Formats: sequence, C-alpha cells, structure tokens
Amino acid sequence: MIIAGAQPDSGKPRVIMFGAHPDDCDHGGGGTAAIFASMGYQVKFVSVTNGDAGHQDMKGPQLAERRLKEAQEAGRRLGVTYDVLDNHDGQLLPTLEVRLQIIKKIREWKADIVIAPRPNDYHPDHRYTGVLVQDAAYMVAVPDIAPETPALKKNPLFLYFEDRFQRPNPFRPDIAVNITSVFDKKIDALDAHTSQVYEWLPWIGHYANTVPKNENDRKRWLAESWATPITAEVKTTLAKWYGRESAERVKYAEAFEICEYGIQPSDDEIRRLFPMLRK
Repeated sequence: MIIAGAQPDSGKPRVIMFGAHPDDCDHGGGGTAAIFASMGYQVKFVSVTNGDAGHQDMKGPQLAERRLKEAQEAGRRLGVTYDVLDNHDGQLLPTLEVRLQIIKKIREWKADIVIAPRPNDYHPDHRYTGVLVQDAAYMVAVPDIAPETPALKKNPLFLYFEDRFQRPNPFRPDIAVNITSVFDKKIDALDAHTSQVYEWLPWIGHYANTVPKNENDRKRWLAESWATPITAEVKTTLAKWYGRESAERVKYAEAFEICEYGIQPSDDEIRRLFPMLRK
C-alpha cells in the first residue's frame, strides 16, 4: 500500500473517498474534494486496486507503478492524500481481508464522511468496492472488529457517487455540490491520469481517434468530454441547497446519495459537513 500527499490535521471534518481504480475518485468527487481541500478539510482518496489491468498495451507491475505516479500527481493537483491498495485490478472480490483493509482506512483517517460507488455499477471492481464499503459501515464502530486499529466513536456519514444505472433503483441526488469554480482543477487532476483518460478509456470505448495529439488541445478535449448536462433531479437538489436563482447559474455539479447504513443526517447536519451548501 502506498500513501501520497499526507496532510496535517486541521481539526475540521475529515473526508475519505473510495474508488476501485486510481482515477475513480477523481471522476466522481474531484471537484468536491478540491472545494473541501480549499476549506482546510482533510481529504483522502483510496483506490482499492492498483489498476494493473487497465491498459491495452501495458500490464502488471509496470502499469501499477505508472498509475501510482499518476495518482500521486492528481492528488498533488487537488490537494488531497492518495492511497493505492495492492489488490489486483479486475480481480477484486468482497472478501473479509479487503473489508478489514477498508475498515482500517476509515478508522485511521477518523472519517466523518465516506463516499464510494453504489454496488450496482457495470464494472465488477466498482460493484465490489461499493459492497466492501457498505460492509465496513457500522463495523467501523465495533471495537472487537480489527481491534489493532481503534474503532470510531460514531458511525460516519456514508454517501454514494452519482451514476446513471437504473436497476434495481436509480441514483437519488440527496446532496449536490456546485463545482463550477473548481471544474478546471478537476480536469487538471483527471489530466494527470494520462494512461486512462487519453489512452485506455478511449481505446476500450472505441473513440481513440478523437483524442488530440497536442497537450493543450487534449486538456480542452477532456474538459469538453466531461461537460455533461446536469440532470433535472440534480437541478432540483441544487435549488434546495443553493436557492433556485443560484442553482440556475450552476454549470458543473457533483451529486451524492445518502447510504442508509451510516448516520441519517438532518439538513442542518449536512450543511455543517458541507459548508459550501450554505452559500
């Protein structure tokens, strides 16, 4: 396991995001993480696998090392800590061993907010990351589980990243964060994952011929590729938290669903944990 970009403790709420691969947290929560980091929050990204299968040409330890360096650079650009666990890409299972890894990460970070994928994603690694984090919920406060790492005094707020999947139930945007002011920073972080956003994903998605060769053009292309429309449901949630007039001016947003396994916060508690929603 590798840790990148350790942060001093600010005394503010602490956030940990879990993704299956070394670019997943950047995709789902990079903008929110950048805002939190700018406010002095302690933010950690954890990739549950080392990404050693996500490329059309490279593989194994060579690819894992490349992706680790990319994650370290992305973390530096966002101002977050980035951990990469040494589990093989494409082979993740919801085992007790990995569940204990997740429990320890949440405890060691003393997390107040935990964000992960929903367990109904298209990719098995994504699904099982969601299952593993769900299985860690509640257990993070049970002292006799993984007793070598002190249990949390209370269960954190567990959230899901936004997705487009409809079965068995569609994503529900309980919280929506306006990331317009930091969208360029999110793109800058994604740009650090060169092996993914410019090579692997275009190749496996059959659009590699659209990726520009010039570095500046590529970054512009990346921003345009991620400029997806805000759904009607997310717009409604933005209006709840920011007011209708302010919500209409939001160009980019990230949304999260509250998992029923953690604390069930009031609106006031959500605003305490997400102070940007007060504006």
